[in-house]
Parts: sequence; structure tokens; C-alpha cells
Amino acid sequence: MTSIELRTGDRLPSVGLGMWKVDKGAAAGLVSDAVDAGYRHLDCACDYGNEAEVGAGLKRVLSAGRCSREDLWVTSKLWNTYHAAEHVRPACERSLKDLGLDHLDLYLIHFPIPQKFVPFEERYPPEWFFDPNAASPKVELAPVPVSETWGAMEKLVEDGLVKNIGVCNFGTSLLRDLSYYARIQPAVLQVELHPYLTQSKLVRFCRETGIAVTGFSPLGAQSYFSLNMAEQDEAVLNNAVVTDIAAKHGRSAAQIALRWGVQRGTSVVPKTGRVERLRENLAIFDFELSADEMQAIDALDRGRRFNDPGHFAEGAFNTFLPIYE
Repeated sequence: MTSIELRTGDRLPSVGLGMWKVDKGAAAGLVSDAVDAGYRHLDCACDYGNEAEVGAGLKRVLSAGRCSREDLWVTSKLWNTYHAAEHVRPACERSLKDLGLDHLDLYLIHFPIPQKFVPFEERYPPEWFFDPNAASPKVELAPVPVSETWGAMEKLVEDGLVKNIGVCNFGTSLLRDLSYYARIQPAVLQVELHPYLTQSKLVRFCRETGIAVTGFSPLGAQSYFSLNMAEQDEAVLNNAVVTDIAAKHGRSAAQIALRWGVQRGTSVVPKTGRVERLRENLAIFDFELSADEMQAIDALDRGRRFNDPGHFAEGAFNTFLPIYE
């Protein structure tokens, strides 16, 4: 396992396990299996709805001495309804309680989409609708600037609840603006990255400004078929360029996509519920792609974003929420 050194000196493991779409009933066992397979990086979020179950898995492996807390990297994310300064710390503390931890290695603003606050006792996680029982439920936004949220995130670091802070789903303009007022610069940007969405300019910008990049959905469309957000013919893992390179190296197409992500200097957080896939997704550090192979995969870029609130929110949540245009 390689790692990426952050501006704080901490090291982010290059491959983590994404907990998005992991069923509650499977989460604790998956964490246990992942640690046994060699994972030390878990990518969690309030909105995934399974942090308490992830916490049960962490308690299992830590109490058994199968790894130490110092060996683990645990990320969580601030949900949209908690952007106001007075809600940031309680949201972080709730994630810490559910995960059974006294600090997070990384805490990220999940989306640059501040929504109206929903109290924990009313609904947790609150998800997207402000009132799901309304006659025509929709997303209700709140006028909270990123600067207010970021200031509260910085206080989490100062108070020892979080070691590193960062953002998800930000573009270069928001990142540049954030850098002008941040007392603590963002350590990590997490965005959708795969061969059909290489985001080369954004990755370069982050490299030149000292922000590490994590790619979610690094296998492309796989996580989106069940959500009807991708067509079968959009599978990166079936692309002839990827499968030909995989055959040449005696690897799976998934390993090639993940190796491409790691070799370009980003970390990746693939999701799987199968033990054999856990091991396969980690087995990418004993080979390298050639410069020509990396270039061939780079050339597959279609600008195809599967996880885009500007598309899915209108159909699913009756609200037009573009953030990338």
C-alpha cells in the first residue's frame, strides 16, 4: 500500500473502502473483512446512513487487536443540512459517536449545497428532502456561505476532533476562493474520478496548490446501474482499451482502472461487498502501467459525470441543483 502525504504531514492511504451503498446489515462484517484483507482507509459519511454499523465493525477489530487506531484512516463528511456554524460541531460529534471514535482523520464538506437544518431527533440522517411528507417534497436551501462552514470546520481541527479537513464536489473556482480566506487550507478534495471523467485540469490545479485528491466511483458506472443513473454500455470496465491492457498485465479491468487512478497520484475509494473483490482491489501495487497505457486511458475521457446533482436532484428530489456549470 502506498500513501499520499498531506500538507499536514499525515499520510492518506492510496486505496480505501467506500461505504456508500453498503447495507447496514452488512457494514460491520465488511469493515472486519476489509481490515483482515489489509485495508486501513475507510471512507464514510453521515448521509450513507451506516456509520453506527461501521462503528460496530471498528469496535470489533480494535478490541480484538487486529489493528490499532493509529493504523486506521477514517474519513467522514458533513451533510448539507449542517452547514451553519452552530451545527457543524454537533454533526461531527454525532459521526464520532456513531463510529465510536474520539477523532476523525479527515472531515469533508460533502456538497457545496447548504440546506435548511433538520434536527437530529426529527430525522437522521436527514437525506435530501426537507419535509418528505409534504404534498410536493423538495430540497430546501439555506443561505450559508462556504466561509461560515469552513470557519467551523477549522475550529474542529483546533479542538482536536479532526486532524484534517477538506471538501467534496468543489471545482477550481470554489477551491481558489476558499484558499483566499482559509486559515487552515483544505488538505483533500474528493470528487468523482474515473477514465470517463478524468478531470485533468482540476487534478492538476490541486497538485499545484498542495491539495490531495481522492477519486470516488473510480470504477465508473458500476455503482450507478442499480440507481438507473448509467446505461450498461457506459461501463468503463467493458471498454476495449481497459480490457486489452488488463489482458496484457494478467489483471482484471477493475485493477487497471484503480491502478490508473493511483498512478496518476490520486487516492481511490472503490466500494465492494465481496471478500475476493476486497483483496483484488488492493492488489495493484506490484505492477505499473506504461506511459503509453496511461495516455491511452486518459484519452477515454468523455466528461461523463454519473453523480451530478444538476441531473439526479430534479428527477429524484423535485429540485434543480446544478453545482458544476
